[in-house]
Amino acid sequence: MRVVQTASILTRRALPRRLFLRHSGVAMALPLLDAMQPALAQSKDVPRRMLAVCNNLGLLEAGFFPRQPGNSYEPSPYLQLLAEHGDQFTVFSGVSHPDVDGSHSSEVCFLTAAPHPGNGGFRNSISLDQVMADQIGVRTRFPSLTLGVNVNKGQRSLTWTGSGAMIPCEDSASAVYRRLFLQGSSDEVERQIARLQLGESIMDSVADHAAGLNKNLGARDKERLDQYMSGVRELEKRMVAAREWERKPKPKTTAKEPEDPDTNRAYMEKTRLMYDMARLAFESDSTRLITLFLDSSNSPAIDVDGVKITDGYHNLSHHGKNESKLAQLEAIDKWHMKLLAGLLGGLRGANEDGETLLHRTMVLYGSNFGDANKHTTTNMPVILAGGGFRHGHHLAFDTKRNYPLPNLYLSMLHRMGIEATRFASSTGTMRGLELA
Repeated sequence: MRVVQTASILTRRALPRRLFLRHSGVAMALPLLDAMQPALAQSKDVPRRMLAVCNNLGLLEAGFFPRQPGNSYEPSPYLQLLAEHGDQFTVFSGVSHPDVDGSHSSEVCFLTAAPHPGNGGFRNSISLDQVMADQIGVRTRFPSLTLGVNVNKGQRSLTWTGSGAMIPCEDSASAVYRRLFLQGSSDEVERQIARLQLGESIMDSVADHAAGLNKNLGARDKERLDQYMSGVRELEKRMVAAREWERKPKPKTTAKEPEDPDTNRAYMEKTRLMYDMARLAFESDSTRLITLFLDSSNSPAIDVDGVKITDGYHNLSHHGKNESKLAQLEAIDKWHMKLLAGLLGGLRGANEDGETLLHRTMVLYGSNFGDANKHTTTNMPVILAGGGFRHGHHLAFDTKRNYPLPNLYLSMLHRMGIEATRFASSTGTMRGLELA
């Protein structure tokens, strides 16, 4: 891996970034420091991005997984809908997060791989996007975006901080658009900066007060307070960065502000709009990290063109091999693939410095469930598209004794230029996945 170095002002000696911190199962390089900025400024920043999508009710196994491994596999019925992008994605089978069980609770671990989420006292660990945001988030107006469709607000998210705190989802495409492109008046900007400064002073006061409390607390309370203060420090850093961006003009776009559907039945349209917002965010380089949580469990009988859906999405997932339910789920799954094809096409059609946006964007699509009907969290359906990897393969692992999916996450960290040695329960980088 490349080691970034810069001359120290006092000694003119190189300051290496390859100094590792270990926390919550993650080993990572030091964050981007001011002393490293001159060296980074001298080299061209090639933007690397990630969009991670989780559908918490998964996909029907028979329709998704190919039967043959390797690069000459016959696409499954679902993957046939992605055929025009077949050389731009890799499909995985036989992968899962070791020790992540807990039925529906497993959805909060899709990007963290924290073990046993259903256990009492469970504390989540940092999600993949936030490990990346800690390193590259300062380069864009928004370190990351956390989006959702039909999400149960404040209760579910893919994004978790280093202290195990959840970052809530934004489920309005129009609100995302306004954050990306609409600039407030000069008075509104100054008021926002004042609010941010006030927030920072409050955080300083909380930190000072907590430091005084710490002397008289027991071990368990000290641990809880440390977790809380870690969250405070993370929020402080984000507020400082946000203040610096407030006076910088936002990018312009010719795209119109989307109109949010007024019903959760419009699940597919909401998903399409969020894909559009993700593409616009990447095109404008407003952020390089986005998560999208498709909360199918919280969705009613959704609207799907050409098929009448008679029951709630969650109830359909417990199909019990009922032919009518399976047919409806298949129609829903195929629309997911059609929307994903549209997303890949949009990223592939956008050019950035002679490369496609897809080539610079890792699109991770999958589910915490391998089989929602049985609530199994093994053999998770996973696709990785774009990002500058060599694609067109079915990487097939043992469907009984699964290969660790965190190995893929470690490979993605490396592709982002982050010199991590492990992520969660990873045992190395993803076997068979190579750079283009």
